Amino acid sequence: MGVVEGLTEFLPISSTGHLILAGSLLHFTSEKAKVFDIAIQTGAIFAIILFYWRRLADTAAGIRDDAKARRFVMNVLIAFLPAVVVGLLAGKAVKAHLFTPTVVATSFIVGALVILWAERRPASATRVFSVDDMSPLDALKVGLMQCLALVPGVSRSGSTIIGGMLFGLSRNTATEFSFFLAIPTLIGAGVYSLYKERHLLSAGDVPLFAVGLVFSFISAWVCVRWLLRYVATHNFVPFAWYRIAFGIAVLLTAHFGLVDWAD
Repeated sequence: MGVVEGLTEFLPISSTGHLILAGSLLHFTSEKAKVFDIAIQTGAIFAIILFYWRRLADTAAGIRDDAKARRFVMNVLIAFLPAVVVGLLAGKAVKAHLFTPTVVATSFIVGALVILWAERRPASATRVFSVDDMSPLDALKVGLMQCLALVPGVSRSGSTIIGGMLFGLSRNTATEFSFFLAIPTLIGAGVYSLYKERHLLSAGDVPLFAVGLVFSFISAWVCVRWLLRYVATHNFVPFAWYRIAFGIAVLLTAHFGLVDWAD
């Protein structure tokens, strides 16, 4: 589960969707499993923090005197807030009713169609080529797109990256900002979930969560390094076709009873 999380968290293919499907195959679908799925996302975020350590340290050091650093932090906070509000209002209902293989498979396919549409737009529509050039309105738009990722299978990375591209961000800029936005979003979700569901956990769960976090971190580190090289010269169309193929496979195997996708 940790490897699945790390490899899928920052790709536009939905880590939550893959974790739900993997958990279904492993019969790991309890309430504790849902907390586990959210908590191990923190491991993937440590990979981002390590990868961008110098940028983050320079921003923290210059936040008092550097207008660019303050604007960067403000943009990340602006983009973060919509998911906080919507998550608190609708998170419980989403986890209760939408964390199912069928919803995930359907979201895979719908999200793929959006990616294909976004990649057909002309390059002339791009107007922002650096994270530092984003306006607060750009950040808010990306933050609103992130709210769509509450639906499992939509993909947090996919909604923020493709959403950013649709709003005029370059592919590289949208990808980098999605990484930075993931830091408060996923750490906040992990801490909140652990605190809220602490009654489900015990000291005996520490090895389970520790292994998930470690392997999430390792696989995310590998994936992030690869993805940044990939987006420099490629588009996201292959991920769209992967989403369609995977979504159809889940729906067909469920329909014909070939795989017992437990809700």
